[in-house]
Amino acid sequence: MSLNGSIRVPSDKSITHRALLFGMMANGTTHVRNPLLGADCRSTLEVIRSLGADVTELQDELVIKGIESPRSARLDCGNSGTTMRLLIGVLSSYNGSFELVGDESLSRRPMRRVTEPLRNMGAHVTGDMAPLVIEGTTLRSIDYTLPVASAQVKSAVLLAGLHAAGTTVVREPMLSRDHTERMLPLFGAKLSIVNEEGLRVIRVEPSSLTGCTVDVPADPSSAAFFWAGAAMVADSSVMTKDVCLNETRIGFLRTLERMGANVVISNERLVGEERVGDVTVTTSELTGTVVEKDLIPSQIDELPLFALVASQANSPSIVKDAAELRVKETDRIDVVVSELRKLGVDIVGTEDGFIVNPSRLHGGDVSTYGDHRLSMMLQIASLVTDEAVHIEGIEASDVSYPRFREDLQRVQRKIE
Repeated sequence: MSLNGSIRVPSDKSITHRALLFGMMANGTTHVRNPLLGADCRSTLEVIRSLGADVTELQDELVIKGIESPRSARLDCGNSGTTMRLLIGVLSSYNGSFELVGDESLSRRPMRRVTEPLRNMGAHVTGDMAPLVIEGTTLRSIDYTLPVASAQVKSAVLLAGLHAAGTTVVREPMLSRDHTERMLPLFGAKLSIVNEEGLRVIRVEPSSLTGCTVDVPADPSSAAFFWAGAAMVADSSVMTKDVCLNETRIGFLRTLERMGANVVISNERLVGEERVGDVTVTTSELTGTVVEKDLIPSQIDELPLFALVASQANSPSIVKDAAELRVKETDRIDVVVSELRKLGVDIVGTEDGFIVNPSRLHGGDVSTYGDHRLSMMLQIASLVTDEAVHIEGIEASDVSYPRFREDLQRVQRKIE
């Protein structure tokens, strides 16, 4: 079996979340073209409706009428950590009382890294795990240095800063996803970015947002599964179209290139403030590599997939400095190690990553533990062996990629 053809994977999850929230906060009307409407972004969509935003769903477009002040509500964030963490920043400065709840998995995920800086701004947030209660109040600005690279913490502080007294400053020692600071100026926010003393420094002034049009490109985290499959499975070549090529998001693609993968990027262009293009990956001989330090943030979600790819390289690979994996939808270090071992992968977990040796995969019974990225990784793993792989909870992939199984079948071809 090989993978061949071209595909436009679903639109970017991170950009869709932000477009929805900013559209709610903005005066006037916001048009979000080609949004992702998987389970996580649906959570954000239903949240802004609960807060009072009027959202019309058209074919391939959402039309959002913003609100001056959200109404008090109990808000179900489902499984979406992005929804919850960004909402804490958004809602802390509005009048009203808001309860944020989530599913069992989200309720175990730590929120203190967001609540702590916001409390320093004067926010009234009760709890450091869901359920959280926010009593809106007047906020003061803050000058905050991120202790770890986190786009969600950065975004929460910047969003709170839109309505805080004075200039809010966020300093990051390591660049994390920058969709928030790229998109906010499109809505009229007064925001600047400079480098000072080795830190990236973002400043935001109190700002009113105005509705605009956001075109959402294809999600590189979803495209990554086709890149991995094409690189590993014999006689494969897959083009993924209209992919967001933001450097903070394509660390996995850069890692594939370092491993020797045949990668061609074409049709590059700017869409809004995001670089977009078509990415073609062709079967290649892969060499093991080390992913660590500042390489981690731009591929944190793809590291479970990297573990699979590394098993098909001709030399060992190592991931370290990735302890963040332990507080995702699951403990992604433990579950990746346990499930790939069931398929014959020689992988050892460490405190902050794993070590993978070249391996020959076989069939087996595995579980997704309800984690969408684990589900998609295991479906790609099933292509690397002729034996049957039975995946319990395969439907978890619907969270970010509702038609993943169908799209994967569409690009499969029998090798004659």
